[in-house]
Amino acid sequence: MTKRPVLTRPTWDDLAAGISVALVLVPQALAYASLAGLPPVHGLYAAAVAPIAAALVGSSPYLQTGPVALTSLLTFGALAPLAASGQVGSATFAAHGALLALMVGAIRLLLGLLRWGGLAYFMSLPVVTGFTVAAALLIICAQIPGLVGVAPRGGNPPAVAASALSQPQRWSAAAIVIGLATIAVVMTARQVRLRYPRAARLPWVLLAMGAALVVTRLGLVTVPQIGAVPSGLPTPQLGLPWTSVPSLLVPAVLIALVGFAEPASIARRYAAEDRRPWNPDREFIGQGLANAAAGCFGGYPVGGSFSRSALNRAAGARTRWSGAVAGLAVLAVLPVAGPLESLPTAVLAGVVIATVLPLVDLSGFRDYWRYSRAQFLVALPTLVVTLATAPQVERGLLVGVGLALVVHLWRETRIHVTADHQAGTLYLRPEGVLYFASTPVLDARLAELLDRHEHTSRVVVDLSRLGRLDLTGLLALRDFAGYAADRGAQLELRGVPTHARERVQRVFGEGDTGVTISPGE
Repeated sequence: MTKRPVLTRPTWDDLAAGISVALVLVPQALAYASLAGLPPVHGLYAAAVAPIAAALVGSSPYLQTGPVALTSLLTFGALAPLAASGQVGSATFAAHGALLALMVGAIRLLLGLLRWGGLAYFMSLPVVTGFTVAAALLIICAQIPGLVGVAPRGGNPPAVAASALSQPQRWSAAAIVIGLATIAVVMTARQVRLRYPRAARLPWVLLAMGAALVVTRLGLVTVPQIGAVPSGLPTPQLGLPWTSVPSLLVPAVLIALVGFAEPASIARRYAAEDRRPWNPDREFIGQGLANAAAGCFGGYPVGGSFSRSALNRAAGARTRWSGAVAGLAVLAVLPVAGPLESLPTAVLAGVVIATVLPLVDLSGFRDYWRYSRAQFLVALPTLVVTLATAPQVERGLLVGVGLALVVHLWRETRIHVTADHQAGTLYLRPEGVLYFASTPVLDARLAELLDRHEHTSRVVVDLSRLGRLDLTGLLALRDFAGYAADRGAQLELRGVPTHARERVQRVFGEGDTGVTISPGE
């Protein structure tokens, strides 16, 4: 694979790629803002300023920052408990969204400056799989009312979808046709781009949106529309509901971490394909600046988009400045955004549904069931709890992370010991991780094996198959040496791992322990 050169100055290719991305970003920003419970124009505000801020220090030349489906769902889940009846979609709700973006930005900036980019790898794959599938299903449920032309009621997406589907007499045939046509266009465009990469530059989503807009403005159909979209550039807005900071702190931390998993995976993937360096700390800072900018200018939390990043790369982007071009292009649209008020909500619903449908991938659950039942029992509860606790979807994520830690600790307490007795010598080969939680298991197992072989004058413990030895484990081995000496057997330690040699010498070298130590290779 040829290594691509690292460029820092914008190129004409970046200009073309950025404009191509902007043509997709505008309709997606409108759709994702609605998913977050915000007036659509706030999606445009975030789409304009966030990519520009991210381009200042971002590490990936392809990553496109702005409104995304998962972060929009997390935003709605975080803000819904704070909203009084009728506040969803209001200016107060939008102000809370801007505050949340500022908090997410501050957290990501802090993590990047502290060089804690490794947190991007913290969540296990089963947790991510369960949460992603559940989030995709919830996003689709939330868009069902818009797809059939029914005004949504309530905040729980499955309940909202069930309510809309149970009232066929209120459905709008025109809205359904427009929504399904949009889904078909977006999904067909995805397949066309896979076969013909040059077709990536065609603004398929914008074409679908434009056709629906023309139909409604000409009065050919009557369907629910998104309503007023204020024209004009975004202005700094810091008169935010600061008293809500304590209530939004936990959701902000979760969005900062969970929402970063998407841009991190995008950047890592393309960096590996191009054999180019990628710096997660810089990306944390870039995403932090993007969210801070979105919050200051009336937007809401943003992240990295898979679909727009892929389009950016296919369209020929060479540097991170293609993102800034996309943001500037959206900024140019804002003064003339008024006509977008006639856009059917069914179009936005179709765009969102078509975007997240590929995320409803159950193959991971099949693999976990086949290869690791323990990991299956992490992924499945994560999915179920996320669905059951919507719109507070972060609870499902916390359950998943907790279960993953329990499984990890459970596995690390399991130590397997192979025993072989020859001519008065008992050979023991423990396998696993020796630390404070697994020490009692190993201690009991060694004592049991020694008691079983009464005629033993020497015990050889091979430590080379242990992944880690902490102080508690070594002290337990020293106690076992005394236990063996009481039964007339001398302990020998073999294959001491390099990382533990110095500590082993200190623990067994002080005093007369009668233990022989043979370091590993």
